[in-house]
Amino acid sequence: MRIDSPMRIDAGGLLVGGTYVPSPNCDPRPACEIELLVIHNISLPPGQFGGDGVWRLFTNTLDAGEHPYYQDIAGLKVSAHFFVRRDGEIIQFVPCLSRAWHAGLSSWQGHARCNDFSIGIELEGGDKIPFADAQYLALDELTKALREVYPIRGIAGHSDIAPQRKTDPGPCFDWMRYLAGLPAEQSPIRRIGENI
Repeated sequence: MRIDSPMRIDAGGLLVGGTYVPSPNCDPRPACEIELLVIHNISLPPGQFGGDGVWRLFTNTLDAGEHPYYQDIAGLKVSAHFFVRRDGEIIQFVPCLSRAWHAGLSSWQGHARCNDFSIGIELEGGDKIPFADAQYLALDELTKALREVYPIRGIAGHSDIAPQRKTDPGPCFDWMRYLAGLPAEQSPIRRIGENI
């Protein structure tokens, strides 16, 4: 989906007008509110953009022989709700009402199993690569649309909820730029580590 009008999430948890590629790597959520956004980064092969590696990983169709790196990850069963490409295109893999397998072993404000109550957003990129302007614009609009529907009260990086295992979205992700793009009239959102 490209941004030319306000984004909207429908009653089924899908981005209206967006590209939806169903991932099998999801399951029903437990009875809890969706209250956290988790920001990730990914590129497949690492550092290469624009291909179908992420799409294939999230749909369990990755060819392990296509790249040496794929041999180590081809058996992974992972997904995210959304993937934001470098040009701002948004692809949805899991409906928001389902639990995507994006966070793994994780904890937020004393609550374990972040997949249960979070929405995972993957940005096409890497820890040492600045993100594109179009990605920040798309991420802002997507965040606003999600907060219109769900009681989201926190935003964290994958590294915030799994600090011993993960480093993404990495030091090149501009948290101040991202959070500054969200409407001031909405209830305060802070990422892990900030004073509330």
